[in-house]
Amino acid sequence: MKKLLYVLLIALFLFPTISKSQPLYYPPISSTATWETIDPSSLGWCQTRIDELYAFLEQENTKGFIVLKDGKIVLEHYFGTFTNQSLWYWASAGKTITAFLVGKAQEENFLSINDNTSTYLGQGWTICTPTQENNIKIRNQLTMTSGLNDGVIDSDCTLNTCLEYLAIPGTRWAYHNAPYTLLESVLQNATGQPINTYTQLKLKNPTGMNGSWVTIDYNNVFFSNVRSMARYGLLIQGNGAWNGTQLINSTYFNEMVNTSQDLNKSYGYLWWLNGKPSFMVPTSQIVFPGSYAPDAPADMFAGLGKNSQIVSIAPSRGLVIIRMGDVPSSPDSGVPFLFCNQIWQKINDLDCTLESNNPELDKIAIMPNPATNTISVSNIEYEKYTIEIFDMIGKSIIKVSNQNLVDISELASSVYVVKVQQGNQIQTQKLIKK
Repeated sequence: MKKLLYVLLIALFLFPTISKSQPLYYPPISSTATWETIDPSSLGWCQTRIDELYAFLEQENTKGFIVLKDGKIVLEHYFGTFTNQSLWYWASAGKTITAFLVGKAQEENFLSINDNTSTYLGQGWTICTPTQENNIKIRNQLTMTSGLNDGVIDSDCTLNTCLEYLAIPGTRWAYHNAPYTLLESVLQNATGQPINTYTQLKLKNPTGMNGSWVTIDYNNVFFSNVRSMARYGLLIQGNGAWNGTQLINSTYFNEMVNTSQDLNKSYGYLWWLNGKPSFMVPTSQIVFPGSYAPDAPADMFAGLGKNSQIVSIAPSRGLVIIRMGDVPSSPDSGVPFLFCNQIWQKINDLDCTLESNNPELDKIAIMPNPATNTISVSNIEYEKYTIEIFDMIGKSIIKVSNQNLVDISELASSVYVVKVQQGNQIQTQKLIKK
């Protein structure tokens, strides 16, 4: 008996994830059928902290919020007049659907991501030379490495006069909407089907999602209800399978949610990847060390859109987090890194059995906040540390070492991110400068 117990303990020590893994639950395809739920208390989450999370989300102009645990709904809340049937835009989080559809079209031999984009858009879709244009491939559109100039007056503009050469494709990463948007035309010309038809057949019908693509100015924007975004997140959590049926080629899926190029380690095929050694942000060529969401699990990856539309998936935790809503108090420049991280901070704090989810450091506190002239950063426990302040496009504005009082009097009135690094530990907080 003692020998058996010893073997079991060794097994649990060597393979701890075995006891934590759970098969994924998939809700019925019918939108009127019941979606199974799980009691938050079974995860150690207490109601007082859940209420605090909802208060934070309401303060930040959220409309709908869902957390799935292994496919079952553990949290679901709507704000104001918004309901589980209300439709809202995904913004750039919808780019991830396009990535899925491109992979499906490749699987069905309509295209290859190594094809020249001109094969499907024709010659002259840019104002580059024929040689420059023919070097742009579908893969470059998926990875934001087209080499086209994102510094034009309107980076959303898909007219050929707006698409000018800047760099050899694959040598420069830049978050450029126009080349991405043209993937819709690539898909339609390759498959011979309108984008909404192809989405219906390959994604919505198999998963029970609702929603549709709508053209707004130059952009192609997906709208759905919150539960449909949750269904999509569950599909991705299941590695592209829905209830035992693989909806997308596994090889392409793995490429999609892993680093796709050497320039921005945190970018896959239109997915943002956490836990990488560095990341880049829109409108900037700066490479920042560390993860864009340090409080989220390292294996988390996300679709992130303007005004903080978020589908965030953490396989190691079995969690899918969905947020739809209006612009929160912290501007995001199109990609809500800070807000995504703040939500994960709140999720981590739901466990009432833990006094702190970081056993080494208490959370930093910034006072006053909002501030006018000087801020004080407290709860710093290391003797050596750095405090760095970034603007919302990721540019470092102020950096000091080993002093907790920081003069911000010269900063313009705006929202900033304060990063405190103590040894290998990094914490971030939002700062409002009045």
